[in-house]
Amino acid sequence: MRVIVTGGAGFIGSAVVRYLVLEKGYEVLTIDKLTYAGTLTSLESISNQANHRFLQADICDRSAIQEAFDTFRPDRVMHLAAESHVDRSITGAADFVQTNVIGTFTMLEAARAYWNTLEADAKDAFRFLHVSTDEVYGSLGDDGLFTETTPYDPSSPYSASKASSDHLAKAWQRTYGLPIVVSNCSNNYGPYHFPEKLIPLIILNAMHGKKLPVYGSGANIRDWLYVEDHARALDLIAERGQIGETYNVGGRNERRNIDVVHRVCELMDTLRPQGAPHAKLIEHVTDRPGHDARYAIDATRLETELGWKALENFDTGIEKTVRWYLENEWWWKPLRDGYDGGRLGLIQTQPKAS
Repeated sequence: MRVIVTGGAGFIGSAVVRYLVLEKGYEVLTIDKLTYAGTLTSLESISNQANHRFLQADICDRSAIQEAFDTFRPDRVMHLAAESHVDRSITGAADFVQTNVIGTFTMLEAARAYWNTLEADAKDAFRFLHVSTDEVYGSLGDDGLFTETTPYDPSSPYSASKASSDHLAKAWQRTYGLPIVVSNCSNNYGPYHFPEKLIPLIILNAMHGKKLPVYGSGANIRDWLYVEDHARALDLIAERGQIGETYNVGGRNERRNIDVVHRVCELMDTLRPQGAPHAKLIEHVTDRPGHDARYAIDATRLETELGWKALENFDTGIEKTVRWYLENEWWWKPLRDGYDGGRLGLIQTQPKAS
């Protein structure tokens, strides 16, 4: 099995690549632009594996992507490359539209051109998995879960760009017959997560005695999915998912943001007691614009049709995550040196004309 993984030096992408290379034994070509959130250190454990190769390229670069298809000749594509941080999308939406929309269009067209050259059996076996987010569905009320048929209602520039890319992927399947499957996941957490995201930010700020920023009251609810569980799910969806269909991936671990922060503080009090109690560092800050109240995924289809089940619950996964950050300063310190944990996504008020 030969698989192209885009965004494979990022958080979720690197978990997928490590799983495919080490656990499945697939031949993998990782394609990544290596922006601020992509780092080859996330792939260090497979750097000497004969079944892995790396290409630094922008998914918007049609010639580079087409050459990758034509020379590597994949049986499968797992498309994870994306700008993904909501706060950054608020102040820099252009990058999100370019990468998530134009980049996905470029990937789809390159895949279609390659797919059309394949012999019948290879053409039938080819799959393109487009990996997306539950944020495309907007905000849930107090009850209910996102299903595969929930209408799209994105709130941020990030989620709008991902919704756009989902629609492109589905349209390329319906119009051109390209064998595409789409997945939408809940919030991921685990090792190799860029320090701007909530859980690694809280761990590292607590470690250094810095304030632990919580948006608004911290009542916003997210469904947390351990990244290695997600990697297994994506491989299964790419292998056995029905063409043209969507599969939601969730951990069934709903938590309020404030409760997540308190749980990290409790673990830090035990594992790194200097400065305890760490909860005294919690600081409520102005809420994010357009902050969705609740996300929660119904993963029943994935569980029943494909037999997937999360191996980690939130308590086991969060302890593994905190311990990993405490033990792997070599990985996060260079990234932290470039991003000190400051607030992102603040809309600057335009001065009135005189």
